[in-house]
Amino acid sequence: MGGTRSEDPRARGSARLLARLAVLAALGSLAVLALAIGEGGLEILVAGFLGLVVLAVGLWWFVAHRGALRLLGALLAVAAPVGVLVLFAHDGLWLTVLLLVLCWGAALACARAALRRSRPRRTTPARPAARPERPFLIMNPKSGGGKVGRFDLVERAEARGARVFLLDPSAPVDVAERARRAVAEGADLLGVAGGDGTQALVAAVAAEHDLPFLVISAGTRNHFAMDLGLDRSDPSRCLDALTDGEELRIDLGDVDGRPFVNTVSFGVYADVVQRPEYRDDKAGTALALMPDLLLGDGVRRVDARIDGTDLVGQQALLVSNNAYVSPDEISGAGRRPRLDDGELGVLGIRVEDAAQAADLAVRGTQSMGLTVRSAHRVEVTAEADEIPVAVDGESLRMPVPVVCTLRPGVLRVLVPRDRPGVVVPIPPVRWRRILDLAFGRR
Repeated sequence: MGGTRSEDPRARGSARLLARLAVLAALGSLAVLALAIGEGGLEILVAGFLGLVVLAVGLWWFVAHRGALRLLGALLAVAAPVGVLVLFAHDGLWLTVLLLVLCWGAALACARAALRRSRPRRTTPARPAARPERPFLIMNPKSGGGKVGRFDLVERAEARGARVFLLDPSAPVDVAERARRAVAEGADLLGVAGGDGTQALVAAVAAEHDLPFLVISAGTRNHFAMDLGLDRSDPSRCLDALTDGEELRIDLGDVDGRPFVNTVSFGVYADVVQRPEYRDDKAGTALALMPDLLLGDGVRRVDARIDGTDLVGQQALLVSNNAYVSPDEISGAGRRPRLDDGELGVLGIRVEDAAQAADLAVRGTQSMGLTVRSAHRVEVTAEADEIPVAVDGESLRMPVPVVCTLRPGVLRVLVPRDRPGVVVPIPPVRWRRILDLAFGRR
């Protein structure tokens, strides 16, 4: 398997056709509005815009306040979209709105398909891998609600020649030190069935000794496994790499000497995960703390220096091991198309009132409250000796300044040849690029 596919003339031709269809569909939506301008077209635009603004204001009040204002925010957040739909139905505009939605949906679908086909698909290069002779796997039987036992991972790993060490929740173990001892005893591969925090600690030991590392998707969310294309529904399929695998060279993040495979969070999220009750009630804990963390006595801002550029007074700052496709994808469903680009992704958020929340909802990535960057080095500071930090979801405290960097290509990951989770990421739509494709401009 290679890293870049050469450009196919047929793919280029189909990309141009799809781009032209996208432009036609976008023009169709404008035509629908123009034809309906005297019969409600302007009303559709104004109502849609105001509905979005009211929704954003309601969500801000719901998150940032308590009591009556929180209740009012919840009512607004529900009433805004419902009210817009009722208005359209009452005024007989539903057909026009339906045509607009269909035209714009077709425009976006064709635009994304055109962008996918116009660019050679870049995949992380995979190299042939020798079968490990003495693999050593660390498994957490509690991780992911007991996936280790449910999928018989211990028995299946041992059947493939692996030595398995089961973590005991009642007797905490330094997993990094246990992995180093396994290396000293002759292990030629290290692997983990557990959460991303444990994955990162053992991955660092594998990188330190230039050994292959096996990811078994037995955690709760398995962000790292997802971006490697592994099967998250059946972690036993990850064990196929022990007998028929290939190797990827990927980057490993570092935050003040601690490794991370996904993200490092500062600010609001890091404050929330510090609370012991967060594990049992994530949503309730977040809602209880947000008013103080956003506007009250618990407000804490962080500053960052991103490759020499200053970013001041952020409520939340997230640094990722390689960038996500777009800011809205940094979530449970978000994807990083590459893990070997050698750059950190940086997302900063600063929203202090309802007006700024509305601006973020309307303008998206162009909003002043959102910063999206890539970087090689991020230094985070605050008006405190130490700050909360969430590293791959694990709650920590670190002295300032906290420095995030990337170690390019240091981690050798052994993966099965058959990875059902490998997908072509959906590219963000850039209409200038679509126009260039449609009219043959390079």
